[in-house]
Amino acid sequence: MKVAEIKTIARNLGFDPSRMKKTELIRNIQAKEGNKTCYKMNIDYCDQYNCCWREDCKPGRLSLKKY
Repeated sequence: MKVAEIKTIARNLGFDPSRMKKTELIRNIQAKEGNKTCYKMNIDYCDQYNCCWREDCKPGRLSLKKY
């Protein structure tokens, strides 16, 4: 989803998205909707299968560090 679309959702929920980055916007939307504010938190497991941010968030994919 594009940032412009996310900002429209934020405005419809009643807050000003003008100075927020994408991650902050989405977490604020999650909170306003009464959901976990877990977007891009690099969690191992996510049971929120119907989350509209899931495809962009890609839960369970942890970055592998080279040693």
